[in-house]
Amino acid sequence: MWKFYAVLSAIFAALTAIFAKIGIKNVNSDLATAIRTVVILLITWGIVFFGQKAAGIRDLTRFNWTFLILSGVATGLSWLFYFKALQLGTVSRVAPIDKLSVVFTILLSFLILKEPLTPKVIIGALLICAGGLVMIWK
Repeated sequence: MWKFYAVLSAIFAALTAIFAKIGIKNVNSDLATAIRTVVILLITWGIVFFGQKAAGIRDLTRFNWTFLILSGVATGLSWLFYFKALQLGTVSRVAPIDKLSVVFTILLSFLILKEPLTPKVIIGALLICAGGLVMIWK
């Protein structure tokens, strides 16, 4: 089932780039990111409340809070830089470079989470790097 959600994530990430590029025309990228964030905030809290999952907030530990907040900070910074890049560059070049995050994630998951680096993972990461380099090469 996780593969289905991963594909949906990729499709909506693609739509995010296209809609954002259209929406940020003549708009400050930070303002655009703030608007996008409010929409996401409303949608996600709506899902939590309507799905009656808000009670789970009491079960969060200080450890959970710390890393969820750090994740939120990283997400916010990622979005700010992504929107700025979209404003200045073309979607067809910005989006593939942004996907180099996969390579950084693989590296960090090995270093921090001690996840295995199999030959398949290494080859996949190298191919993603190659694709990213092709996209920035003029």
